[in-house]
Amino acid sequence: MKVFVIGASGVLGREALPRLRAAGHEVGVLDRHRTSMFDAAQLALAMTGYDAVLNLATRIPLSAKAVLASAWAENNRIRIDGSAAVSEAAVRARVSRLVQEGISFVYADGGDRELDESAPLHPVGHIASSVVAQENALKHPGGVFLRIGMLMGGEAKAPPVLVGDGWMSVVHPGDAAAAAVAVLDAPAGIYNVGSPVLKRDLGITRLPRAFGKLAASFEVFSRSQRVVSTKLTGATGWKPEADPRSLV
Repeated sequence: MKVFVIGASGVLGREALPRLRAAGHEVGVLDRHRTSMFDAAQLALAMTGYDAVLNLATRIPLSAKAVLASAWAENNRIRIDGSAAVSEAAVRARVSRLVQEGISFVYADGGDRELDESAPLHPVGHIASSVVAQENALKHPGGVFLRIGMLMGGEAKAPPVLVGDGWMSVVHPGDAAAAAVAVLDAPAGIYNVGSPVLKRDLGITRLPRAFGKLAASFEVFSRSQRVVSTKLTGATGWKPEADPRSLV
């Protein structure tokens, strides 16, 4: 395929490019100096002639300011306005496959239950933009939305603390990028990407769950989310190469 990548310089994008080329795909990337990801007309022109688009663009705050809602403003804009423009442009350019990144933290607390793609969502605060990105991506007839776990290992920085006990979904950036490449040939729809692991097994300092009441960002990460990627594995054969307990 000819694949157009948005967010090629990010943590996921840098992992995806070599995997796309190794799989035999012809790759083009968004030139941010010439094309805005918020302008559907410009994007459609850039996408013309491509078979697929991978939108891996994010702007995740890495400092302690991440607990502040204002620190997520640009990432929210990318996921809300950017994903809308990308989806519209892909339709205009007659691109047959659109893959949009997102996060798995949108699931409601599930305790010890396994959470597949049909599990209830509880999007609040900064994670709500991922649900909007999902809605935008699935407006495209060939839209695929990836609910990706917390990136750990490689160029992804592990969080300094976790909140509460229970489960969380984690994945190495290389494995997440491999999933984005794998779904180029999968049925359209939503796929979880990651492996469930008990927070205590990650060796990261854990704050009491009561801290979840202090801010929306803490509440999100205090949830127990035993997210499984069975659907993705069944559709593509994808399996993570990195042991989730060794990513810290």
